[in-house]
Amino acid sequence: MSILLAIDGGNSKTEVLLADTTGAVLGYARGAGSNHQTAGMAEALSRLDELVRVVRDRAGIPAGTRPALAAVYLAGADLPVELDTLDAAVGGSRFADRSIVDNDILALLRAGTEAPDAVAVVCGAGTNCAGRAADGRTVRFPALGRLTGDWGGGQHLGGLALWHAARAEDGRGPDTALVSAITAHFGLARIADVSAAAHFGEISHECIGELSPMLFRVAATGDEVARALVVRQGEEIAIMAGTAIRRLGLLEAEVSVVLGGGVLRSRDPVLFGALTERLTATAPGAEIALVTDPPVIGAALLGLDALGVAGAAPDRLRRELRALIAAG
Repeated sequence: MSILLAIDGGNSKTEVLLADTTGAVLGYARGAGSNHQTAGMAEALSRLDELVRVVRDRAGIPAGTRPALAAVYLAGADLPVELDTLDAAVGGSRFADRSIVDNDILALLRAGTEAPDAVAVVCGAGTNCAGRAADGRTVRFPALGRLTGDWGGGQHLGGLALWHAARAEDGRGPDTALVSAITAHFGLARIADVSAAAHFGEISHECIGELSPMLFRVAATGDEVARALVVRQGEEIAIMAGTAIRRLGLLEAEVSVVLGGGVLRSRDPVLFGALTERLTATAPGAEIALVTDPPVIGAALLGLDALGVAGAAPDRLRRELRALIAAG
């Protein structure tokens, strides 16, 4: 019986899991995000090292024992050169006898469906998409934000909320309840004060991204400016998924569309209404599924796949991790 280390490293959080090849969960830990693009490579690896140490201690793994495999799926593993760099860094950390390193979108896809024709879209701090066809073909996106044509994600939406509020306050744009919501959120008198505080670093880039949930709340009141942004986000997710489906030649097929990430987990009805309408028009056979399991399950399942483990182990792993997380 072998031991598997699974890691899902996202923008806002990182999850690490130890399991054996029967699917038994030996240890679990969660910590800060480990995207090297935002945290820096040294800090990202330091966070991974610490979480691996914590989960090994919780599992009672002796110091001289290494897992057979580390299945490591990371946000920021976008371009081939980044993937090569991260692969070398993880290999150098010697978390296990051997390692697999790839983008965390693949862990979401594996967590969400067994279907051979499938696409996954994540909308958290940013957006990403990947897909596969039954014949082995795959499609991926660079996912570098606006540099590569992406639109949305929590960080972008928070910035857009502030942008529209600034224009409403100074008269360049239509009135919106985002003005009062944002000033109340930061405890400041004017949007101009919020913008100045952000300019001088008194309000961080991450704090602007945290305006995204507030944007959805304002949209739910019927505010036209906020609602338009939420509708656009839904349409952009559908465009990304539909493009992947088209590139795979599956527009007329039944295809599973797996959704994940904090923005989508809100289950916002305006967001999902726009998403479903646009995607159904593009790919009528698309079946949407929202992943509620933590994506580290997908990383672990990919690890079990790589070790040639099937049978009851995947179901046991899902069941035990769900119970562990529910127990707090």
